[in-house]
Amino acid sequence: MATFKVNVQDTIFSTARTDEGPPSPQVASIRAYFTPLLLEATLCLLAIGTLMVWSTPAEAHVKWFTSFDIATPARPFSETLASPWFWLAIAIAVPLFAMTAVVERTVIGTRILMLMDSLSEPLWNRADDFVRAITGAFFVAIFVIGGVYLTPDLPTPSEWVSWSQLAIAAGLFSRRTMWLSAIGVLGLWIAALHQYQIFHLLDYVVLGVGVAGYLVLFSVNESRWHKQRFNVLRWAIAVTLMRSSFEKFAYPEWFQPLAQQKPFLTFGMPIDVFLPMAGVVEFTLGLGLLWTPLIRRSSAIALIVIFSAAVVPFGRLDLVGHSLIIMMLVIATVDPTRDTQVAPAFKRAIVGVPAGFVAALAILAPTYWSLHMALYGH
Repeated sequence: MATFKVNVQDTIFSTARTDEGPPSPQVASIRAYFTPLLLEATLCLLAIGTLMVWSTPAEAHVKWFTSFDIATPARPFSETLASPWFWLAIAIAVPLFAMTAVVERTVIGTRILMLMDSLSEPLWNRADDFVRAITGAFFVAIFVIGGVYLTPDLPTPSEWVSWSQLAIAAGLFSRRTMWLSAIGVLGLWIAALHQYQIFHLLDYVVLGVGVAGYLVLFSVNESRWHKQRFNVLRWAIAVTLMRSSFEKFAYPEWFQPLAQQKPFLTFGMPIDVFLPMAGVVEFTLGLGLLWTPLIRRSSAIALIVIFSAAVVPFGRLDLVGHSLIIMMLVIATVDPTRDTQVAPAFKRAIVGVPAGFVAALAILAPTYWSLHMALYGH
């Protein structure tokens, strides 16, 4: 292997040292490669940090920590559209989204993705083991908690449910039995659906359809379907996050008790200021999981930090409840795939960012309020 030595003084990127002549070719190469990369990485971190400031407390699942009634009338979406804070959040989040899309088309974007690939390669090579381990640990933890369908806000007095979750964890040890675990996961989701109805259970598409879909696709030998297993997880969590963001708009009163108990969660903002902005950020990051590789991985990193930070004020229950989501976000982060399967040309275009945001909002928001009206008559 060829090696070379670099003088430490030459590595200081300063334009003031003109008396020592031009830098060595090696230093010039390092400078040319890393200076724009570090600058752009800093900008990306600032953008991610801005998103995190607004949404950290919003990612704690409010139904786990406060009382709620899903059948109460939802505030009309027109009230959210009348909020200047909603539009201010869009005016900041969407351009940041677009800026990342611009960077991704440059050499700098390619270098950032290559750096991510090199850092995440060890975990990506063991991605399936990672998914199975976290999923198994989750179902063991839910078995120990007992008395719930899949999550803390779906209580049940049926003892068989807890033992079923232990059986699901056991089935993950072998590829031959993983499809049985998939049936068990989907069966529990359907059983909970009978008691809690579709509107509530759509919050847990990740646990039901997402995890079950992954386990089935992992078990099949046909490569065309097998390679889609991680995409199933990513789409499930993306749609779940975008849909759950509407709770901030439809039921702001659910968040009031938490804001009163832990006022630091809103960073001193009034609840009617904070929630519209947090909802927009959550929706944008969820949509980002379905976009191009750099946007997808940046959104996943931001969400990992957000969900992990929520564990500090909300404790072990939040960690257990969100462990599958965090696992899926880790997979979305380490996935080196460059293919954009749905409308790649549209997503690469700069105009595709605002158009995609508007289209996703126009599709999902009416279905949220229409389904609630159809089920509960409000």
